Amino acid sequence: MVPLPYRVLTRHQELTDTVTLRIAPISKRLADPLPGQYEMLWAFGIGEVPISVSGLDDDGVLEHTIRSVGAVTKSLCSSKVGDIIGARGPFGIGWNIDRATGQDLLIVAGGLGLAPLRLAMLEALANRHRYGRLALLVGARDPESLLFVEELEQWRGRFDIDVEVTVDAAPPSWRGNVGVVTKFIARTPVDFSNTSAIVCGPEVMMRFAALTLADHGVPPGQIYLSMERNMRCAIGHCGHCQFGPEFICKDGPVFPWTRMEKMMLAKEQ
Repeated sequence: MVPLPYRVLTRHQELTDTVTLRIAPISKRLADPLPGQYEMLWAFGIGEVPISVSGLDDDGVLEHTIRSVGAVTKSLCSSKVGDIIGARGPFGIGWNIDRATGQDLLIVAGGLGLAPLRLAMLEALANRHRYGRLALLVGARDPESLLFVEELEQWRGRFDIDVEVTVDAAPPSWRGNVGVVTKFIARTPVDFSNTSAIVCGPEVMMRFAALTLADHGVPPGQIYLSMERNMRCAIGHCGHCQFGPEFICKDGPVFPWTRMEKMMLAKEQ
């Protein structure tokens, strides 16, 4: 529960309000996270927030992609190379993409949801022989909201994966796809009956993605969503992230659609 000190190695401005920090342990390091897990990052003197892990090196160097939306994330985003921040974790249930071994793997990201999916994508590429078809669908509000543009270009240049990128709206100079990311699911070249799908993005996008995947034959138990709620304590004690009977911080953030379907389709009173 005590944060370990990490030093900021690099700071990369992804978007106007989003940065990726590479941080290295000063002495003791945290256990390596699984794709989809998160860590509690501390801005000393201000507070802590849960941030998913977007990258991991063999020597324990971590990458976190952070959007500035409050006092703590604003402080973390303004960190400079050499600054010290705290980290504790990893917490939660990850994607466990090993269970997709022998199957096709479909990754669907919306907006900042690509950040927690990046580590899963990197692991899948590092173990490409384990999977059949590998496909990545990425959606964003507009071209200026796309994360990891250089990596997306590199991945699209490979012959062993299928990558589609789309935006909701774009200027005339945009030469890519326009439209919601879920409409590209139907044309994805995978065997839906033998596919595992992992999805992260706004809840409305994940709901429609899960329904579309199920309609095309993906078994509901093989559709996994990463839920984002107001997590505070990471151990299910404070109750801030309770969603029905689930505590997102410790029971998730990754859940199979079979556990989320009833709650995500329920009409609000």
